[in-house]
Amino acid sequence: MAGYAEIAEDFRAKIQRGELRPGDRMPTVREVMETWGVSMATASRAYKELKGEGLTQGASGAGTIVARPGSPTIAARVKAHAATGRALEPSEDSQILEVGTVGADETVAARLEVTPGTPVHIRRRVVSRGGTPVHLSSSYYLPFVIEATPELSEPVSTGGSRELAAERLGSPQARVLEEVTSRLATDPEKAALGLTGDSVIVTQVVRTVYLADGRIVEVAVRVVGGSTVLKWTSDL
Repeated sequence: MAGYAEIAEDFRAKIQRGELRPGDRMPTVREVMETWGVSMATASRAYKELKGEGLTQGASGAGTIVARPGSPTIAARVKAHAATGRALEPSEDSQILEVGTVGADETVAARLEVTPGTPVHIRRRVVSRGGTPVHLSSSYYLPFVIEATPELSEPVSTGGSRELAAERLGSPQARVLEEVTSRLATDPEKAALGLTGDSVIVTQVVRTVYLADGRIVEVAVRVVGGSTVLKWTSDL
């Protein structure tokens, strides 16, 4: 009799190969039970694994569907970089839109613990998956980070900016505070993400990343389509 891990791996492989595409309806738990000859507990645990990995999601009136492209958590990206040396997924690419120095607005200044208007370094980029824009991200750094990591002042993707900065600063990433809110998209955000409509809701994720020695290595403002309101802290 198959175990939950084997069932989850079968569906995981089908999703990764494109046999099951974003939005496709997954078999019901009962159908999984009948196909694999397993109990409801085993089938449900397999589905819990897939949902926990962000591969599937619940949908009103459709049961479970293959999840649409989203924005992986920072913890997932840190683990990916540690394992492969690449923070992005194989199907993702990052396009740098802007690098330079700006005055920190109230949102960024409060999290970098500086006064509004303080000059900070910005790296703004759009990440696409399979050619489809996934999120627009603006990373802000204090001067000491740029001094240690001058590559961040260049208009090219480093493949792991925080990881490089943490290595140069001699302290690993320790935790991230993530603050999530919903708001209307600006016109530049709609253009970058390919969103249409007069009043488009987006989710803004403000991430403040701390090193093990307590220093703030980065504040990033990430914008994705959709709406939710959450706030949490994760160990890295």
